[in-house]
Formats: sequence, C-alpha cells, structure tokens
Amino acid sequence: MTLRGITDGNRAAVESLHVAAGQESYVDGVRESFAEAVRGQHANPWLRAVYAADTPVGFVMLADDVPPDNTYIPYRYYLWRLLIDAGHQRRGYGRAALDRLVEYVATRPGAEDLVTSVVGGDGSPMDFYLGYGFRRTGEMFDHEEVLRFPVRS
Repeated sequence: MTLRGITDGNRAAVESLHVAAGQESYVDGVRESFAEAVRGQHANPWLRAVYAADTPVGFVMLADDVPPDNTYIPYRYYLWRLLIDAGHQRRGYGRAALDRLVEYVATRPGAEDLVTSVVGGDGSPMDFYLGYGFRRTGEMFDHEEVLRFPVRS
C-alpha cells in the first residue's frame, strides 16, 4: 500500500472513487476535496491517492505544516480527508493509509500530533479513528469533534 501523487495520468481514476452508500454525510468526495484544496491553499494541502499495488483504492488530503496564524485550518498537521472506495473497504486499506500518513507526518518539522475531526453518528468513521489510536480532545472544529494522534512517542 502506497500513497502517490495525483497526476493527469491518475486523476480521473482517483476522482471516480466514492464511499459506500450512507457514508456520504461523513466524508466529502474527491472532486469536492480538490475544490476545497484550491480554496484552502493557504493551509498547504497535500493530496495523495491510496494505492493497493497498481490500483487506486482511496484518497487522502492533509493540511501540511499550516502556519500558526491560519484561521481556515487551525492545526499544524490536519487530516482533512480520508476516503476508501466503497468497493475496497474492510480490507485494511484505511489503516494502512493512516500508517503511511503518520510515517510522513513524523518526518515533518515540528510535528507532534496528527489532528482530524469527525462527525459522530450511525455509520460515522469515529470508531475507526478511535480504534486506530486517535483520542478525543473535547474540542469542536466547525461542527465536528476533534481527535488527536501522537506521531512521536
């Protein structure tokens, strides 16, 4: 499992990825993520396709080394989006993508935590993140609960 840059050669395949029915209210799609990355360029979006061998199975977007005065994304390293395609879920790709992402963030300047935010509810990815080791902070970001994962022990 690898994280690869998005190019003209793989963009259409990555854009065609989508979550399972019922998950749409918890995870925005890839096209929406691309548009959000353009709007939030000052948050240093880092976009990657999640590959299993030579097949794109997911998408990840990180706010990478966000300046401290940024109000759009107020966290230095923020997992903005993680999407595993409906046809590839429950195979360990989400966990493996997080493993690669945590490895990457651990190499970044000043990185101590990876932060994400999640909407709770039936079908929410909250249990996935908590099972991985993210911890609730008691904070809210927009309408979502903030979770933190230490990238350094």
